[in-house]
Amino acid sequence: QVRLVESGGGSVQAGGSLKLSCAASGYSAGSCGMGWYRQAAGEERESVAYFSRDEATTYADSVKGRFSISQDIAENMLYLQMESLKTEDTAVYYCAAERRDTFGFCLRYSVHWGQGTQVTVSS
Repeated sequence: QVRLVESGGGSVQAGGSLKLSCAASGYSAGSCGMGWYRQAAGEERESVAYFSRDEATTYADSVKGRFSISQDIAENMLYLQMESLKTEDTAVYYCAAERRDTFGFCLRYSVHWGQGTQVTVSS
C-alpha cells in the first residue's frame, strides 16, 4: 500500500524559507513522476513543482526561481525547498506520486496523495 507523508510545513514571515519533505512507503521514488501540489482556501488544487520519471522538472510560473524540487531515491524522499516565501504561497501542500496502470505504465494525471501539510506565510 502506498503511503506518502509530508512534513516541514509551518508558519513563516514573508521572505522566509521552508523545506517540505515527503516520505514514501510502498512506492519507489524515481520509478514514476512525483511532485508537489498546493491548495489555498477556496481555490482549486494546483501543481507547484514536478519531477518526471526522466528527472525533468517543471515549476508553476508563480514559484519559478523561488522553489526547488529534489528527490533522494535511496531514501524514498521528495523535497520542496521554498525560498522568498510570499503571502500568496499560503496553502496546504500535498505530495503526489504517479500511479501505474495494469500494464505498468506511469499515469501522469492519476496520482497517490499525501495528507497535506499547511504552509502559512504572514506579512
